Amino acid sequence: MNLEADVCIVGAGPGGALLAYLLAANNLSTIVLERHKGIDKEFRGEHLNQEGEAVLRAYGLYEQVEREGLLLMERVEYWHHGQAFKAVIPADGERHVGIHIPQRNLLSVLLRAADVFPHYKLMMGTKVTGVVTNESGMVTGVKAKKGNEEVSIKSTIVVGADGRFSTIRKLAGIPVSIIKHGYDLLWAKIPTPAEWKPTIRQALVNGKQFALFTQAGGYVQIGWNIEEGSYPVLKKQSFEPFIRQVAEAFPELSESVHHHIRSWGDFVLLNVHSSKCETWVKDGLVLMGDAAHTMSPTGAFGINASLADAQVLSEVIIEALNQRDVSVSQLKEFEQLRRKEVEALQEQQLIKEAAFKDHFAVLTR
Repeated sequence: MNLEADVCIVGAGPGGALLAYLLAANNLSTIVLERHKGIDKEFRGEHLNQEGEAVLRAYGLYEQVEREGLLLMERVEYWHHGQAFKAVIPADGERHVGIHIPQRNLLSVLLRAADVFPHYKLMMGTKVTGVVTNESGMVTGVKAKKGNEEVSIKSTIVVGADGRFSTIRKLAGIPVSIIKHGYDLLWAKIPTPAEWKPTIRQALVNGKQFALFTQAGGYVQIGWNIEEGSYPVLKKQSFEPFIRQVAEAFPELSESVHHHIRSWGDFVLLNVHSSKCETWVKDGLVLMGDAAHTMSPTGAFGINASLADAQVLSEVIIEALNQRDVSVSQLKEFEQLRRKEVEALQEQQLIKEAAFKDHFAVLTR
C-alpha cells in the first residue's frame, strides 16, 4: 500500500490526535498511524489541569468531552492515620483542582472530530518499521506494517508522537538523556466506596507517597511509589502487610481494597523516568509530547504538555508548509517556543517529589 499526505503523525494519543484534528481542520492532508488496534488503554495519565482544559476549550472540544464524561476534582487532601489534616481547594474563579478525563473519552472526541475531513486518515494496528530519507538526509516519509501488509507513506513532514519509548526517535537517531527519579510506581484501580467525594488524596505509606485519584465512572486509581527497581524483590514478599497499611491510611477503602486487590499481580508497574532530547527536530521531522520530553507522573503534567505541544506545533507546521520549508531552521521554532516551558515543568516535578514529605513534617516532629 502506497499513501501520500502533507503530514504523517505516528501515535494517536491525546497529543497526536489533537494535532491531527488541527491540521485536518486547516485543509492539510493528514495520516495518523497507531500501533494499538483500539483506544482502550489503561493506566495512563488522565488528569487535566487548567492548561489542558484551556487548549480543549480553544477549539470547542472541551464541551464535547464533557458530554462524553469527565469528573471535576473538588480538592486535594493530605491524610494521616485515617484523617485528612490539610486540603487544597480551587483558587478563586476556578471550579476544580484537576479534571479526570478517561483517555477513551478524550480520544473518542478527538478522533471523531478529525474523521469528518476527507483528507484525514487513521490507521490503527499499524507499526512503523522505518523512516524514509532523501539523498540530502531529509525525512520524506515512513515505512510501516499493518498486519502482514507493507505500507509506504510519503509525507512532507513526519511527526513522532509515539510516547516515551518513541520508535520514530530511535529510527531518526535523535539522542535522548534519561533522568531517573529514584522511584517506580504501582497502579491499581478499585470501585469507589459509597459517598466517596471527587478528590485526590495523598498519604505517606511506609515512608512512600501513596495517592488516590478519583475517576469518572465510579473508580479510584491507586498510585503507590516504591523504590526504583524494587518490584522484583517486593512481589516475592507477603502482600498482607501492604493491605493493612492501605487500610490504616484510608479506612474507607478497606473493604474495596481487600475485595479487589488480592495479589501483586493486580498492580501495573510503571518504571518512572523523565527525559530530554538533544533536539526535537530534523529536516522534515518533529518530535512532540513524551517522545520529545518524557515527564514523570508527578503533577499529571504529561498529557497537558502534550496538548499544548499540539496547539503550538500545528501553527508551526501550517506556516512551514505555506513557506514550503520543512528544514530544521523552520521547524525549530516549535522547540524554541516550547522547550523552556517544558523543562521548567520537569524541574518542578523533581522539586515536588523531593518536597512531598514536607507536607507531613508537622506530624512527625
